[in-house]
Amino acid sequence: MTRLSRARIDALQAHLLSPEWRAPEIGIVHLGIGNFHRAHQALYTEEAMLARGGDWGICGVTLQGDVTKRNALMAQDGLYSVVERGPDGVRVTVARALCEVLAMPADRASLFELLANARVRIVSLTVTEKGYCRDAKTGDADFSNEGVIRDLAQPEEPSTVPGILTTALKARLDANVSPFTVLSCDNLSHNGAALKQVVVSYAARLDKELAAWIYAEVSFPSTMVDRIVPATTDADREAARDALGFIDEAPVPCEPFRQWVIEDRFPAGRPAWEVAGAQLVEEVGPFEIAKLRMLNATHSTLAYLSMLAGFETISDAIGHAPLRQLIHAMMTEEIAPTLNVPASFNLLAYRDALLERYANPALKHRCAQIAMDGSQKMPPRILSTIDARLRSGEPFERLALGVAAWFLFLRGTAEDGTRYAVSDPYAEQLTQLASSAQDAEHLVDAMLGVPDVFPASLAASSALRDALVRAACSLERGTRGAIEGYA
Repeated sequence: MTRLSRARIDALQAHLLSPEWRAPEIGIVHLGIGNFHRAHQALYTEEAMLARGGDWGICGVTLQGDVTKRNALMAQDGLYSVVERGPDGVRVTVARALCEVLAMPADRASLFELLANARVRIVSLTVTEKGYCRDAKTGDADFSNEGVIRDLAQPEEPSTVPGILTTALKARLDANVSPFTVLSCDNLSHNGAALKQVVVSYAARLDKELAAWIYAEVSFPSTMVDRIVPATTDADREAARDALGFIDEAPVPCEPFRQWVIEDRFPAGRPAWEVAGAQLVEEVGPFEIAKLRMLNATHSTLAYLSMLAGFETISDAIGHAPLRQLIHAMMTEEIAPTLNVPASFNLLAYRDALLERYANPALKHRCAQIAMDGSQKMPPRILSTIDARLRSGEPFERLALGVAAWFLFLRGTAEDGTRYAVSDPYAEQLTQLASSAQDAEHLVDAMLGVPDVFPASLAASSALRDALVRAACSLERGTRGAIEGYA
C-alpha cells in the first residue's frame, strides 16, 4: 500500500479540512512536535489559515536526539492523520499545516538559520514540564541541570529549551531583527510567565544586557490548552489506513473535544485562531487554574488509583461506579470551591463535561501514560489545591487520597503483584524512598521530605500529614475498598 504524501492529495479530498489550500511559508517553529501539538495547535493553525490566510506554516522540532519521528513525517511530506475517536465513531482528518520537521541536534544549523529569519514570528512549545529545565523552588533556570550546564559552557550549540531560545533571540538582536513571540502550550502554571523567567535567568548568566532586552521586548503570552491525546497505537495506524487507503506512520488519536485559551499579546502578529474556536483573552489565569485543578488533578488521581487497582484506561476507571462517584465529589466539594472564574464559566457544567469525556470508550487513554512524571505534575495539579483548602480550613480527604495513591504507585507494583515501570525525572530517588518505607507513616514522612515536590509550608503541615497517613493506610488495606470509603 502507498505511503501518505502530498502527491496523493487528490485522493484524500474527503479527509481534508477544505479542498482549498495555498502552501504557506513557515511562520511558526514548534519545539516538541509530539502528538498533542499535532492534534491541537496545528489544527487550529490550519483552520485559521483556511479562513483568513497568512503564512503560518509550521516547522516542528524534536528535541530528544531521535530522528525517527522526523524521518517518518518528512517521508509523508509533513502530512499525518488525526484519528478523532468519539462515542459516535471515528473521524479521520489529514492535516497539512506541518511543512517541515527538524531533529536536534542533527539539524541544529538548519534550526538556527530558520529561527533567525524574520518570517518566523512565533516559537511555540509543548515539551512537558521537565523540558523547561526549571528550578521549582526559584522559578529560574535549573543551573544544576546537566543540559543547562553544558549549554552555558557552549552557548552556540544549545540543546535545552532556555539555551535554544536565548541563542536564537541573541542572533535576532545582533541582526536587528524583531524578536519572535514565545508561546508556551504546556500544562504549567502561568506557563508564559514561567518560561520567561527561565529564559531571562538563563540569558543573564551569559549577557545581562541580552537578558534585559528579552525581559523588555520579547512577548511570552500564557495559554491554557485542553484535548485528550493518547499515545499512538497500532489500532490508530490501522484506522488511518482503512479510512484513507494509504499508510500513515504518524497518526494521532484524540477525543472530539478541544479548547485553547490564549493571552492576546503577539507584537509580530499571529494566525486568526479565534475563527477556529480559540479564546483570545487578557488574562488566562482563571481558565488555566480551573483546568489544572478540575481536569489534570482528577486525571492524575484516576491514573494512580487505577495503576494500583488494575484499571488499564481512564474509561475503564470512570466506569467503576465508586471511582466515578469519588471523582465527582472531589470536583464538586474540594476543587470547585477553590476556583475564582468568570461568571460565564459554569464549573458544574465543566465537571459534567469532564466526566463525559473520561467515559469515552473509544479513546482508550492509558492510565500508565497519565501516571508519568508525577513529581512534576503533583505540585500544580493537586498540591496547589490542597494548599488552597488548607488556607481556607476546609477538608481535602479525596485530594489526599490522590497524593497517597501516587506514593504507593512509586513502589512499582500493582495490588495484584503486576510490576510496571515508573517514569519520572526523580524516579530513582522516589522509588527508593517508597520501596524502603516500612509502613504508611514512614512512607508519608519520606515523601514529604522531598523538597522538589513538597514546599516547606506543606511539608510542615500536620493536617496534611495526618490526611496522607489516613489515605495511605486505607490504600494499603485495599485500593478498591479505599475508593469506596472515600467516594
